[in-house]
Amino acid sequence: MALKKFSPTTPGRRFMTGADFAEITSSQPEKSLLKPLKRTGGRNSYGRITARHRGGGHKRRYRIIDFKRNKHGIPAKVVSIEYDPNRTARIALLQYVDGEKRYILAPLGLQVDDVLSSGPDAEVKPGNALPLSHIPLGMPLHNLELTPGKGAQMVRSAGVSAIAMSREGGFARVRLPSGEVRLFRVDCMATIGQLGNVEHEGINLGKAGRSRWLGRRPKVRGVAMNPVDHPHGGGEGKSSGGRHPSTPWGKPTKGYKTRNKKKASSKYIVVKRKKKV
Repeated sequence: MALKKFSPTTPGRRFMTGADFAEITSSQPEKSLLKPLKRTGGRNSYGRITARHRGGGHKRRYRIIDFKRNKHGIPAKVVSIEYDPNRTARIALLQYVDGEKRYILAPLGLQVDDVLSSGPDAEVKPGNALPLSHIPLGMPLHNLELTPGKGAQMVRSAGVSAIAMSREGGFARVRLPSGEVRLFRVDCMATIGQLGNVEHEGINLGKAGRSRWLGRRPKVRGVAMNPVDHPHGGGEGKSSGGRHPSTPWGKPTKGYKTRNKKKASSKYIVVKRKKKV
């Protein structure tokens, strides 16, 4: 995959870049693996906005992804590489020898007609899913489970990978893309390889409308508001806020730690992602 640049025919096109979708082999998703996706507009069950700046955007259908990879020992052939509007990574359609079809996240270098499998006896190659106990140390991996059997919850974005560093006493030490080093049970499943669509981080949207297509509404700076609307508002002329950065409701931001100090999973974190150097 490579990034596509546009001719500066308009101001919005001048710095715009996008994916060339060269790796996509099918534009029609598998109908049996689609389901409706309802938009919330950032609102909860009471109709109140709990996540600001959301709304609009193109209509989407959700692709059901196999995050568990629990068909152990059954080979599957890669039928197609497809675009998924709900995530940054590409997805691959697998067809197992028993006829079942499933979507997985497509790792870097995966090709149509490749044969994949999962389970402790699977070959160590990109796209195969194995327990951490069977993955060689130093091997890039993605689609990582936090709880055995629950399905992958971590390392699922375009271009990312984690590294298995060591194993001891039923736990594996894994370095995550954020820099955090964390302990995982060795029976947690993970998929070999780095996720594809690596150039995604280099995409420049170019214009505000392209953010609206993604369902992102405009953000207004607090310093551009009045004092009644935001703690940063007001001031004679242009002001930089005159106080420590905060949310519209006065909660500190930029360095203020919000993680629960008594969170049970904290004991599994060996090195925090925001460690002081």
